[in-house]
Amino acid sequence: MLQNNALLAQLKQQIRETTPRVEGVIKATQKAFGFLETDEGDSYFVPPPAMKQVLHGDRVQAVVHEEGDKKSAEPDTLIEAGLSRFIARVQLREGRLAVVPDHPSIKNVLKARIKRSLDEASIADGDWVVARLVRHPLKPDDRAFFTQIDELVAKADDPAVPWRVTLARHALEQECPDAGDDWPLLDEGLEREDLTAEPFFTIDSEKTRDMDDALRIVSREDGGWNLSVAIADPTAYVEEGHAADLEARTRAFTVYLPGQNVTMLPEQLADDLCSLWEGKERPVLACTLTVHADGSLGDYRFFAATAQSHAKLAYDRVSDWLEGQGDWAPDEAIAGQLKALRDLTEARSAWRAEHALVFKDRPDYVFDLDEAGNVLDIRTEERRIANRMIEESMIAANACCADLLARHVGHGIFNVHRAFEPEKAEAAQEFLASQDIQVEREQLTELSRYTELKRELEGRDDPWLDVRLRRFQGFTSMSARPGPHFGLGLPAYATWTSPIRKYGDMVNHRLIKRVLKGEQAPAEASLELTEQLTERRRLNRMAERDVKDWLYVRYLSPAAEAQEAFDAEIIAINRGGMRVRLTANGATAFIPAPLMHSDRDKVVIDDKEGRIQVEGEERFKLGDHIRVALTEAREETRSLVGRPTE
Repeated sequence: MLQNNALLAQLKQQIRETTPRVEGVIKATQKAFGFLETDEGDSYFVPPPAMKQVLHGDRVQAVVHEEGDKKSAEPDTLIEAGLSRFIARVQLREGRLAVVPDHPSIKNVLKARIKRSLDEASIADGDWVVARLVRHPLKPDDRAFFTQIDELVAKADDPAVPWRVTLARHALEQECPDAGDDWPLLDEGLEREDLTAEPFFTIDSEKTRDMDDALRIVSREDGGWNLSVAIADPTAYVEEGHAADLEARTRAFTVYLPGQNVTMLPEQLADDLCSLWEGKERPVLACTLTVHADGSLGDYRFFAATAQSHAKLAYDRVSDWLEGQGDWAPDEAIAGQLKALRDLTEARSAWRAEHALVFKDRPDYVFDLDEAGNVLDIRTEERRIANRMIEESMIAANACCADLLARHVGHGIFNVHRAFEPEKAEAAQEFLASQDIQVEREQLTELSRYTELKRELEGRDDPWLDVRLRRFQGFTSMSARPGPHFGLGLPAYATWTSPIRKYGDMVNHRLIKRVLKGEQAPAEASLELTEQLTERRRLNRMAERDVKDWLYVRYLSPAAEAQEAFDAEIIAINRGGMRVRLTANGATAFIPAPLMHSDRDKVVIDDKEGRIQVEGEERFKLGDHIRVALTEAREETRSLVGRPTE
């Protein structure tokens, strides 16, 4: 018997080794069938019976079957499950518990059990939960899908569902940290200069509570300006290794969502003791820097101080006043400073445009919500002069911080951005050559050469070229060592101006204080920390996007019912259609190919080139501005669907 079993196993192994096999990721469709897509770009049909054994996103090995010129794949080995921890809705049918993953491509109803520590009576039909896949049909000894409910996120009728579900999806904290009420100033051995009589001021949005930067500016007799930047000093209260510090390190950033902020530090610190409220004395870390008349930076000096904001100003009011609009006016002690700061901003912008790089101004979209979380309006806030004044001041101060840390410490938390990673530089060079733009490799990888190229490309004013080139570009990451920031065109960039909301800035504060005290710097930040900061920033941005998508769908549902048309910009093109951004409110919508023409075969999409032909003529390309009528607002997937009206 044992010999027969061994022969049978050997036979099966031989059959397995001689049968054509592929590895890839399962892509589900709206119908019962799906596809297996390999890393090489090949696609295999997966028939409905085989799809019952897998989920969208599963990486599997599959047997290839051939019938004539048709090939199909039958998954038989799970390499990595597409689901592990996931958000789902509870489905209770005749006492049987199941969950439906909250995923646009997964409609499976999965059997479930409840974690022992949860109260089964607290889970009801339609509730939102965190679940975990514990069994998979392709795993040895597992016959079917089975899940465990680990956490109740929100009841079905909770008005805070968009926020609760989104934060849970990205494993972000739901509430602000609580670390008690006793926060005495630490004895850090620093001598603090008294700046309380100096007329510092803050400029923020009217509703801002965590104000971490105040400014003071004096015009120089020989031209140029002396700019003083006073930054809130949470490390004056929070000792390294304290519970609040460890929690801040974990959170890494304050999460800003429409209608809700989840702070990195306890609210008593973030919104009160550290916040630079008007008329309140606060410990600060300060920097006085010289800006020459041509906008270039001169000497700088960092120091600890005690300061007091003399005015809490708002962006729009300051912009209106500087533009000669409205009836608001600042106090005399502030008025001259605002004009001087405006002049400094124009000089710095001009200098950076010539010697570094300046971001294009893009509007912000602000959600006005009622207490129940319903969207009352979505306002467009342009990047006006007051916004630019603060932005230029912070960029200058952060450039000084990067220089200080690089010179005196050798490490810190730096924002590093390389325009093109080495492995993508060659592809970018080939793409530009295809557009009759001949560039040398060094123009993509060396900062000084890149800034010249970037200014030349921007001078073409070609949105299609700009969007296409982004496919080859890298992302900003946190690094313990200095490195170039190609996006700003600066040799190094380290932020210290937002320590209430960024843990990396707290790290840099502590290093600056070490320099001020002449102490030896500690070991540089670990790769684990810099990777965590980079990942947390990514998750925060995804959470903000996801909540906005949910609110957009709710707000624009009436517009979709009425087939209302909007101006839009094409921001992405893929094999199934194109994605656009509505100019009026910032919402994104998808336009599937069948809505571009009634005959799908007459729509030819080149997703690599970012162009779409309809009836043989180019109709759309990346960066184009078109009119789009909304046709659907799907709350279950938080997505908008539209069609071109031209």
